[in-house]
Amino acid sequence: MRKLTLLVLFILGVNSMFSQEWQTNFEAAKSQAAKEHKSIVLIFSGSDWCAPCIKLEKQILETEQFKSFASEKAILVRADFPRKKQNQLDEALQEQNKRLAETYNKKGFFPFVVVMSPDGKVLGETGYEKTTPEAYVEKLIGFMK
Repeated sequence: MRKLTLLVLFILGVNSMFSQEWQTNFEAAKSQAAKEHKSIVLIFSGSDWCAPCIKLEKQILETEQFKSFASEKAILVRADFPRKKQNQLDEALQEQNKRLAETYNKKGFFPFVVVMSPDGKVLGETGYEKTTPEAYVEKLIGFMK
């Protein structure tokens, strides 16, 4: 029983080390980024309809390489635009995401990844790329320099 308890604690500890905390409140994310001296990675996604968005999620964002990068260097913000009724966001969040899109994603690309400074200055932009998680993370880090 003791070994099982230790194993569970170990797994929970490892998972919390590499877990991602996605923000939905952009102003709070900016404050946190300034306080922690990190960049913001804002991702525009159509989580329930956009095939490249789903690929980006599975092939890059869910990897240990990306999670490690994010925990050290970035505050993650997701601006999601789901279409299915059961996945709809509350009205305030929908409005915030719409305003973010008007500012940072004027052409309406999905997925669209914007790397910015804590004050909202755009440092770089990209989308889904069929590449390795390591190469994708290096690209994002390159925007931060």
